[in-house]
Amino acid sequence: MSEAVALLGDTPYGHDVRRGQSLAEAQWAVLATLLWHLRVLAGWLPREGGQMVRVLARWFELANADELICRLAGGEAEPEFVLGSLGTAWERLRRCGSLAEVRAALAASPWGDPGGTSPREIQLGMRLAWAERVAGTVPQARSWALGATALLLARTHLAEGERPAERCRVLVGQGALDASSIREMAERLPTAARWVLHEIEDPRELWRGEERWWQRVEDEGRDLLAGAGFTAGPVLGAVAVLAADARRVRAALEQAAWR
Repeated sequence: MSEAVALLGDTPYGHDVRRGQSLAEAQWAVLATLLWHLRVLAGWLPREGGQMVRVLARWFELANADELICRLAGGEAEPEFVLGSLGTAWERLRRCGSLAEVRAALAASPWGDPGGTSPREIQLGMRLAWAERVAGTVPQARSWALGATALLLARTHLAEGERPAERCRVLVGQGALDASSIREMAERLPTAARWVLHEIEDPRELWRGEERWWQRVEDEGRDLLAGAGFTAGPVLGAVAVLAADARRVRAALEQAAWR
């Protein structure tokens, strides 16, 4: 594990990865480096391109909100990600002292009302709001957003037995919310979303859908990155490839820690 962290320190991940870090610290640092790269990328782009990166980078604000919820519940939270100009509502959220205040801050921001004050309602509401925003403003990433929504719906509704969030209906339709099996859900999903559940029958196999999602994002990201011209495609491709690489590095660190 220590050797793996030391090796990473001599790569671009060395922006935040340091010798002597624990597994959790190094994995967090990999994501912090990804965020730094996105901040740099957004800073070099024209206004429209920077806004697209800001939308895609909302995951980090969502992650900060998850840690805030953990702290409010008395748990030990990870450090917050420094969002800089990529932040949307974090400066207001970080000052919240209750879940009711978190909901109010979100409702007054581009995130919108998450639909409740429980930790689960806030977390699901933010994830669905992010998917809506990506699908509506980044056309080339629409199938990624819809596929992620399908996985989220399948996991919460069919694997965990929770009532599906009504906000899913905006993205995948009422029929998918009423489905009683993964096969039925896949048949009722929009074409741009059903690919992620292809040949999955058992909720315990949803990990296959997650792997498929990441593989598609990375493959299409590389294709976009190789595109020519002054379009948004190469920028989106860069974000996708960087995110996929960070995920793979975090998994490699975990494997190294088990050896």
